[in-house]
Amino acid sequence: MNIFMKSGLILFAVSGLALPAQAAVHVFACEPEWAALAGELGGPDVDVYTATSALQDPHHIQARPSLIARVHNSDLVMATGAQLEIGWLPVLLRQSANAAVQPGNPGYFEAASYVKLLDVPTTVDRSQGDVHPGGNPHIQTDARNMLLVAAALNSRLQQIDPEHQADYQKRYEDFSHRWQDALVRWQQMAAPLHGIKLIAYHKGWAYMLRWLSMQEVGTIEPLPGIAPSAGYLAGLLKKQQGQPAAMVIYAAYQSAKASEWLGKRLHIPVVQLPFTVGGDDQAEDLFSLYDDTIKRLLKAAGH
Repeated sequence: MNIFMKSGLILFAVSGLALPAQAAVHVFACEPEWAALAGELGGPDVDVYTATSALQDPHHIQARPSLIARVHNSDLVMATGAQLEIGWLPVLLRQSANAAVQPGNPGYFEAASYVKLLDVPTTVDRSQGDVHPGGNPHIQTDARNMLLVAAALNSRLQQIDPEHQADYQKRYEDFSHRWQDALVRWQQMAAPLHGIKLIAYHKGWAYMLRWLSMQEVGTIEPLPGIAPSAGYLAGLLKKQQGQPAAMVIYAAYQSAKASEWLGKRLHIPVVQLPFTVGGDDQAEDLFSLYDDTIKRLLKAAGH
């Protein structure tokens, strides 16, 4: 190592030393599930920042200056799309001054674009609550959707970072094989849940219900995004008496109060589900997210 002066500053000339490799692609993931997927496929070739946690409602995030700075320095923005982030992501993109990650460019990726969306409304107005015009955005609750998104993300990473194409492809193939094996296991685990009726806090589980063949018979929210009133909960309680659902479910970021009120009066289990990676201590990654979700549902159903 040689030390020399330039413009009053001490500079270091390093020779013969192996410097640590730097990640090629800086990823800004809007939700934890996409951060986890980017990590699976990108490995050491990506540096991933997660904008939200499992304990935050992804519909309502403040467009903080720190997030704007992160987007400014990103090579790839991964969003759910389907207007899930409509209240905050457009502000980040607009103020980031980063042309590469604007919609329509390779640096912008919407996971929902690669999945057939459910609950697509025929008409939309404010009287329906926070309805998403393009359909239900909570695609991560069906583990099968991850394979569709992973295939698209693999192609996008290779497009952005062609130097590491072979590495991305190898990691994608490895992930795909492990995921398909897990899907078989989860399908077998969840067999006792088929046909079970439940009440959900929010209409955030449409994809899980289809995947596991479960049935939603009511929601704690009278309309998506609208908090329940005492009168509404009393009406829901009356409808459920006699032949109540098997359980009430809610996401880790949602309040338990109304769900527990209803569950206690119907004498049925109330289940907090992680909803995404990090939603509880067991949901540490994508694989354990679905393991833990199914185990919690099975326990509530008495299996």
